[in-house]
Amino acid sequence: MTSLLAASSAEVSFPVLTAMVITPFLGAVLLMVLPNSRPEHFKQVAFLVSTLTAGMTAWVMVQFDTAHAGDFQFVDHYQWVESLGISWSLGLDGISLWLVVLTGALFPIAILAIDAEHTPKPYYAWLLVLEAGCMGVFLALDLFAFFVFFEIVLVPMYFLIGQWGHGERAYAATKFFIYTMMGSALMLVGIISTAVVTASTTGNDLTFGLVELAETQALSQNAARWIFLSFALAFAVKVPLFPVHTWLPDAHTNAPTAGSVILAGVMLKLGTYGFLRFGIYLFPEAAVYFAPVLVALGTIGILYGAIAATMQRDLKRLVAYSSVAHLGFIVIGTFALNTEGIEGGLLQMVNHGVSTGALFLLVGMIYERRHTREISELGGLQKPAPMLAGVFMVVMLSSIGLPGLNGFVGEFLTLIGAFAAHRWWAIVAASGVIIAALYLLWAYQRVFHGPAEGDNATMPDLTIREGLTMVPFLAAIVFMGVYPKPVIERMEPAVDALIVHVETHVDDFSEPVADIGPVVELGDLAEIGGTGHGDSHADESHDDDSHDVDTESHGDEEGEHD
Repeated sequence: MTSLLAASSAEVSFPVLTAMVITPFLGAVLLMVLPNSRPEHFKQVAFLVSTLTAGMTAWVMVQFDTAHAGDFQFVDHYQWVESLGISWSLGLDGISLWLVVLTGALFPIAILAIDAEHTPKPYYAWLLVLEAGCMGVFLALDLFAFFVFFEIVLVPMYFLIGQWGHGERAYAATKFFIYTMMGSALMLVGIISTAVVTASTTGNDLTFGLVELAETQALSQNAARWIFLSFALAFAVKVPLFPVHTWLPDAHTNAPTAGSVILAGVMLKLGTYGFLRFGIYLFPEAAVYFAPVLVALGTIGILYGAIAATMQRDLKRLVAYSSVAHLGFIVIGTFALNTEGIEGGLLQMVNHGVSTGALFLLVGMIYERRHTREISELGGLQKPAPMLAGVFMVVMLSSIGLPGLNGFVGEFLTLIGAFAAHRWWAIVAASGVIIAALYLLWAYQRVFHGPAEGDNATMPDLTIREGLTMVPFLAAIVFMGVYPKPVIERMEPAVDALIVHVETHVDDFSEPVADIGPVVELGDLAEIGGTGHGDSHADESHDDDSHDVDTESHGDEEGEHD
């Protein structure tokens, strides 16, 4: 840790990314060897370990070199199984940076805010194992290592739902495990096929390195398309994308509150991140070929999730279906395959983790007080709990996409990008924003407005600890809604590099750009508003007797503005 703190650049000798993955694992081991006679220490140890991991992610965020945001930084590379070309290779760029920061921030909050209902030692140990697995997915630059981490996360979440959940928890945990495990089985076949076929075609040694495989592009067109589908199925289940989404409402409804927060905030992003990092990067031609299908499925998911959420009677299940809709926006932005769409999708990954994670945390607080999530049994809660109602309102409005809050920026960019590439699907998807306002505002009205009767009238308000827990969520919601530039400028170079990669390896593909017509600068508007057309307009036309516009020149100007 001394060398880590003393380092002042991204080129450090301390293996910080490896430490971010290993530290939660070691924390879980430490928990399991602690004596059962001191149960009060379990939560403290878990929180300290997760806070240490969060501190490392914060340090990486500060030291991240924005001038080289398109390159992998803090790279840790060690041979793992040299004979098979498997390596322990971790790296971070502008695409994965904020997902790593989000993961580091959510786990200590979830551990601090929520107490284990029973058997705290394995509960906190499984949470730390889950954190390590999620970190590994976002950092892995080796396909085999990525698959290992991608599967590791299933085990702790299965036990968290099955042992600490509610209602039909065994059914929900089993359904979650079977869906995600079956989807990932084909991806393992695809990973092995990619490595073996590439080695056979090029005559090089077998390797599972992401960068080497992506830059070589040794697969035939048909092989790449079939293998892409094997990856896409695993990622679609994990997102989840319509129609393989049915495990999500059950898992969310029956999971413990911390499980729902992590599932919505981090785990669902493993699928959307997988599409971006592995699907598009490894198989650019196949991604372009199947993009219309995935955009269509994302749009259907937006409408289906929104309509299904409107019909829910359980408040937690309503929020779960809203995730299906929000993740549909991420998918259509990602497969717009342009800067606006992909950046919007990345922003929405972070925004959804913040807003929906906060919503699940608030729903959990209501359940702890009222022991019910049925909307019909709640009502008038803003009278006895005005602070809870106010925080819930801000978080709900961010989930709707109110301008000035974080949800608006991401949804706006995804729709702009999708409009440029798939105009009619974008128009249909935009209606999901309207339906989201309907089901969330209606739910808020029924839960918090009206007369408070019975136990609702005496429900306690937020405690000091709960209020402090919500402060980071509110700060992120407002900051990213008002000033998202620091987030965008760190991801944009990596997004641009990915688009260039697709353009390089796919014939006749160019980044879809919206045709918005000639762009007029504010200075030109001032001159036009002053004395007619102004000198600059006269200079541009360079012919007093002709009002024709050089269309080629305008095209160049539009390209610069875009």
